[in-house]
Amino acid sequence: MESKRSKRNRDFLGYYLPKNPFSIAITSIFAALTCVLTMLISIPVPATGGYINIGDVGVMLTALIFGPVIGSLAGGIGSALADIFLGYPIWAPATFIVKGLEGLIVGLIANPRKVRTYFNFYDIIAVIIGGLTMVFGYFIVEVFIFNFGIAAALVELPGNLFQSIIGAIISISFIVVLRIVIKISNPQVFDLIFIPIEIDELGSS
Repeated sequence: MESKRSKRNRDFLGYYLPKNPFSIAITSIFAALTCVLTMLISIPVPATGGYINIGDVGVMLTALIFGPVIGSLAGGIGSALADIFLGYPIWAPATFIVKGLEGLIVGLIANPRKVRTYFNFYDIIAVIIGGLTMVFGYFIVEVFIFNFGIAAALVELPGNLFQSIIGAIISISFIVVLRIVIKISNPQVFDLIFIPIEIDELGSS
């Protein structure tokens, strides 16, 4: 039986770290999806030099399906790349942290490895809190890191709030279908993403 120390070295709360080719490929695919969604609609905000987008759909969906590890990495990397490609490179480091944190929180709250149904109440809580994390994360960055001032940060706040609401609504609307499709088309996919609860409990006993 695998030791607890060995298990901790390869997973985070039951979610495998991206060390196998499959999880790396999934992270890359959903980072690209997040990047494309972010670039699809970009509305500049002159007061802060940032922009409003729908990239949170990708961040939230990824975390709802695959959990906090892939959700945070794909969300942070994909969103930061979009900043660079769209000509906002100064925002990329902050975006990597804020969107990565958003994906982490959504994944932790939704905790898909424990989901035995295709939808549950925690999915809604996850996208709400994750969205608010993004909104206030950028607010803090704009006020305390970039020193734009509270007035300028408040100009972008409603747009970021709207962005988070759109992300939450669309991701919740698609999560059931995506979970069903993945489960039917490739029922073993999650075995490479996280440790099933039953096996985890057996290993810790």
